[in-house]
Amino acid sequence: MIRTPLFRSLFALLMAFAATVAAAQTGPQKLQAIKLSAGMHVIRAEVAQTPEEHSIGLMFRTSMPTNDGMLFIFDRPGQQCFWMKNTLLPLSVAFVADDGSITNIEAMKPQTLDSHCSTKEVRYVLEMNEGWFAKRGIKPGMKLQGAPFKH
Repeated sequence: MIRTPLFRSLFALLMAFAATVAAAQTGPQKLQAIKLSAGMHVIRAEVAQTPEEHSIGLMFRTSMPTNDGMLFIFDRPGQQCFWMKNTLLPLSVAFVADDGSITNIEAMKPQTLDSHCSTKEVRYVLEMNEGWFAKRGIKPGMKLQGAPFKH
């Protein structure tokens, strides 16, 4: 491999950029939140819309208020799969169709690479504290209410 000064400069720049991105992901992100509801239960959901926000998700958080969560919004419906690398909290994840109906709910263990996928094509994914949906009797087929969902 030829290592010219230009190559070394580009390589150094690339490594500096990678270090900056990695450093930015060592703490939890805080995103703008919206209000959703599941029946009488109100949810404060931070909204992750970009690929970078999706990839960081709820990583590095050590706690989350009971009715807080994160809503992941994708450009178009598809099979969405999630895992828990660098996520310290046990979570429950609901995969949600355009009309707000929940297709399936999965339990996710912290710091694992186990894949949890939607059973149908969905545009929305809502992560909450472990057991949040079950404790409130919220099951697949039920609908979430809020601005993102078409009714």
